[in-house]
Amino acid sequence: MPFYLLLIFSIFQMFAGAVVAGEQYQQVQIVDPYIELQTGSGSGYPVFYVVERGGWIEIIKRKTDWFKVRANGKTGWVRREQLEQTLTPAGKKLDIRDASINDFLRRDWEMGLSSGDYNGSTIITAYSGYALSENLSVELSLSHVLGKYSSSILPNLDLLAHPFPEWRVSPYFALGTGKIKTSKRTVLAQTDDETDTTSHVGLGVRIYLSKRYILRLDYKNFVVFKSQDKNQENDTWQIGFAVFY
Repeated sequence: MPFYLLLIFSIFQMFAGAVVAGEQYQQVQIVDPYIELQTGSGSGYPVFYVVERGGWIEIIKRKTDWFKVRANGKTGWVRREQLEQTLTPAGKKLDIRDASINDFLRRDWEMGLSSGDYNGSTIITAYSGYALSENLSVELSLSHVLGKYSSSILPNLDLLAHPFPEWRVSPYFALGTGKIKTSKRTVLAQTDDETDTTSHVGLGVRIYLSKRYILRLDYKNFVVFKSQDKNQENDTWQIGFAVFY
């Protein structure tokens, strides 16, 4: 355990000071009579601003087939079909491609499901993560452990370090904490649920597949701090799929 902690903290110190350089957003010119900016990335959101022909807009980011743009100090969302009719500063139509490895590197959010083994029992996990920078992200997860004699719920909060974010097969290190609530399965007597604090270290790898899909492999070493001062260690191996945007 101390070796893993030393490794994790070394990685965090190496990359915690990383500064994300200011982005240069792509500019395009409107050639249709106008483009409508909506308050959100969906057809149900209202139009709140219109940019007329000849105006310029900045493309900030993409979310599936919706794009966050800025024009005349206003920030909103436009459909892909609208942007496909705009022109670049070179006078060419904007080329919009499907998600690629570059989108994977610039992702903000990631959501996924995984399953595997928790100390001999089946574990199922749902998680959501947010990228603080290229090298650091935070992640909130909820796991359900299905044992033969008991079941457990584990909410966890993790800080992840990504030393090589530009790799298609990208390793990462994790450090986190959480809770574990265990319910014993017995018909002989009524038993109380046990709730304990946990901490863990881990490592894993993300593999960019295609479009917006990721294959993910995880290993974590959990320490459960029992009330009887007898700490318990559990190893977890999981595999799952995720989407990013």
